[in-house]
Order: sequence, then structure tokens, then C-alpha cells
Amino acid sequence: MNKKLSYSLLLLLSSSAAFAQTLPQAPENWFNLDPKKDKVQGVSTEKTYKELLKGKKYQTTLVAVIDGGVDTTHEDLKSVLWKNKKEIAGNGVDDDKNGYVDDVYGWNFIGGKDGRNINHETMELTRLYAPLETKYKDAVPTSDVAKNAEYEKYLKLKKAYDKEFNETKQRYDTYTGFLSQLKKINEVLKTQLKVTKVDVPTLEKVNTSDENINKLAGNIKIMLVANGSTDLDDQIVKLGEAVEDLKGRLDYGLNTNINERTIVGDDPTNSSERYYGNNDVTGPDAGHGSHVAGIIAAARNNNIGINGVADHVQIMAVRAVPNGDERDKDVANAIRYAVDNGAKVINMSFGKSYDYDKKAVDEAVKYAAEKDVLLIHAAGNDAKNNDTTENFPTRKFLNEGSAPNWIEVGALSWKGGEESVADFSNYGKNTVDVFAPGVDINSTVPFSKYKVNSGTSMAAPVVAGIAAVLRSYFPKLSAVQVKNIIINSTEKFPKLAVIPPGAEPDDKKTVSFGDLSITGGVVNLYNAVLEAQKIAKK
Repeated sequence: MNKKLSYSLLLLLSSSAAFAQTLPQAPENWFNLDPKKDKVQGVSTEKTYKELLKGKKYQTTLVAVIDGGVDTTHEDLKSVLWKNKKEIAGNGVDDDKNGYVDDVYGWNFIGGKDGRNINHETMELTRLYAPLETKYKDAVPTSDVAKNAEYEKYLKLKKAYDKEFNETKQRYDTYTGFLSQLKKINEVLKTQLKVTKVDVPTLEKVNTSDENINKLAGNIKIMLVANGSTDLDDQIVKLGEAVEDLKGRLDYGLNTNINERTIVGDDPTNSSERYYGNNDVTGPDAGHGSHVAGIIAAARNNNIGINGVADHVQIMAVRAVPNGDERDKDVANAIRYAVDNGAKVINMSFGKSYDYDKKAVDEAVKYAAEKDVLLIHAAGNDAKNNDTTENFPTRKFLNEGSAPNWIEVGALSWKGGEESVADFSNYGKNTVDVFAPGVDINSTVPFSKYKVNSGTSMAAPVVAGIAAVLRSYFPKLSAVQVKNIIINSTEKFPKLAVIPPGAEPDDKKTVSFGDLSITGGVVNLYNAVLEAQKIAKK
């Protein structure tokens, strides 16, 4: 699973004139708001339902969320979950004879028949490197060995692995230090200010005789606002999660000596194997998948939590993405399962830098195209150019051609202007189709809670929600037509100059927003429905 770990705590805790002003916070539910009315680059969801879709006929559309799991008991999701009517829950029988026993809400391809589940997994880089390390780590680089193509591959992978391991370890050590520092600062401020919670309103009023406390309070306030935290306790929790994620990468993702796949009990090298796993679509960590599902379809206007983009929709949960890198075999099978069980849109908020069996994924993508299913994929969170950097899965096929039923999505920020593009988002003039809201998105997480997350993982389901609306209200449109409508109806900003993702904090160089994607545009549901209405009339 491609996650973004971004904390500029050292910078934020230092004194700097650049942080003299309090940074604004994201408007509530901003991804559904209207650019003209609400002055934020949302996708005009509420405006669309009020002005264009009220009273219109519709069909319920099934959207598959291929992810790490979805909480099937969440207060804002349980009413929109797909239920396999052909399957009798809990009887241990494959009633619909589709090869998957008791698949009531979907299927879990990273679980075992005994009910156990994979949580953490190795990275694909580790899986490719580990067997070669065992074979060549003690090899003497004679002329014959040096000419060996496999040995050359080993050296290349070793260089990449060592770099990844060292950078991850360094970040882990740094973040751990930050966390310890913040905990101490939290206690100092609580004691000095005589409060139980160090939040922004409290920090704004600080004016003590101790200038060090005043400066510290000012910098902490800026950090909280910049990171979307309500208070310092909340920031400590967020940083703790980042530390745990990095620890998971070290203990599992980059560990060459473990094999969690034994839990599943399949042959991971056999991509033609289809029927394995279990029916636990929630799994041990459904935070990411539940957040994605909520953006697409959290029950609208129920006076609970948030409103998803799509109203008449059902969510099929397909668990195939662990904390670590997903396997190509599981991705291919997840796509096929979703297609065979009626999904018309598939959201794929995951990605990795290496592939193992791209052919298997390509064949599944082609299968989805044949069955008129639209695929929405997150561009990635590495602030890299996908035109020149490998990012899997991809619409481009191994031999030639590319998937016509695919939309690649970058992440947009609510801040606008030069900061319109998320600083972590991947981009690509030839590879990324559109941008969509993906920064500070509030959505559903397990145990009927809600959380603000950022990532192209959040931008993709915004587009999946738009696609679901179009397929619901205009059911005669094909997947390719829906894709073209979404792309052709984007809002363009020909004069907008933005800070490119990955730029250094003091780098003032900007680029044209139009050069960061194929369309140079931001998705908009209102525009898309207008476009669909024109095509439907024809």
C-alpha cells in the first residue's frame, strides 16, 4: 500500500519568519463543495444533486473497493454495502457456486482458510531481492559471475534495497526523536499554561513572561494547523502512527527473513490460482479501505458523519492490499472477482515501484475492459513524475497498447494558488489523467469514527464516486464513455502556476498546472453530468 509519511516537524519547531501567520484549515467536507459558490476547488457534489439530479431516475451502481479492508459495521457505511443475495451467510457453503464460500460482502485474498489474515507484508523490492541475496551475497565477482545477467540484477536490486532500508531507518530514528520531543513539550505546555489540552485556541492566547514559552507556543500552534491537528495530543497520535508505519516497514516490509504468505496457504508464484483466501473483508486493519469507501459512498443526508460523493451506490469490499506491497496475483484476482460479481467501477488506491507478474494484472485489466468496467487508480504519493518513474499497476500493457477503461488520479489541495497540488502527489504529463481533492479529506474509519487523511488514495475515490454517479443516472453509457466524460469535463486553469510536488521548502520555482497531467484539469461532477446529459440526448 502506497502511503505518504510527511512531517516537517524540525522546520515547524524552529523559529522562522515564514511561519509568522497562522495557516488556514481545510473547509469541512471541502471535496464536495463548489468552486464558485464556496471558493474552494471541490467537485460540486451538493450543487449537482440540487440543480441537476433532483427527481431523476437512477439505477444502483456497484463499486468495488480493492484495498486493505472495509469496516462492515460502520454507522455511515453499513447501509451502502453490497450484500451477495445468492449467498447464505455463515453456512459454510458456496451457495452461488462462484468458488468463494460465504462471500457476503466481498472476498479477502490475503487471508487463510483457518480465518487468519495477513496484516503486514514485505515490499515487492524485498521479495525480488531476498532470493538473490541468499544466492549471491557471498559470491566472488569473477569475470564469469560478473557477466551473469541474474548477478547484474542482484547488484541493481541490492543498491535499491540498501537505499530504501537506510532511508527508512533514518526516518524512523528521526520521527522517534520527534515523538519523544513532542511528548515532553506537551507536558511542559500543559504545566506552564495550566491546561489539560494544548489546542490552537489555547495557544493563540499565550502571552506569558517567559519568551521561550511564547515562542514555543507559537510554533506549536503553526505545526498543529499545518498538519490538520486539533490539539497536541492529536498530533502525537498522528506522529505515533507514522512511527508505527515505519517500524512495520523495517520489521516486515524490508525484512528478507520472513514470509507472511504462509498464512494464506496458496502458491504465491502461481498467478493462475484463483480460489483461495477467506470471507473476512474487514481484516486486522480496515482504516485505509474504510476511508476510501466513505469518500465514494458514505450514506448521504442521514445526519451522520459525512456525505460520500455517490448516492445510489453499493460498496463491494475486496481485500487484497496489506500494510506493505500488494501481490500482482491478488490484484488480478481481486479485479476478476469484482467484475464477475457485478461491479461497474473499481477503485484501486494502492501502488508500488516494482512488479512481479504484470502479465497477470494486464490480463485482468483487459478482462474488466471486455466486461465494461471502469478502473480508477491512485497515481502515488512519492512526489515523482510517473512519466519517468515506475509505478504499478499501470494502464500500459507489457507488449503494446494500454487500457481504455482506466483513469489515473493525482491529488489536489484545498489551499489553491501555488499550493493547489498536493506536495506529495505523483504527476505526469503523459501518465496522470486528472487531479481531484486529496488533501485533508475527512472520511470514515473503523468503529464508526471519522478521520482526516491525505493522499492520492483519497483523490481516486472522489473520481470513483463521480463515475458511480454517472453510471447510476446514465446507465446506458459505457465505461469508456464515462471515462471520456470525466476527462473532457475537467476544469482547466491555463494560467495557474503551482509549486511542483517534491520541491524544497525554499524553492520558489513554479510550473504550469497544465503540465502535470494529460488533461491539465480538475474533475467536477456538475460539469460531468452536464456533459452526460448532452451525450444521452444524442
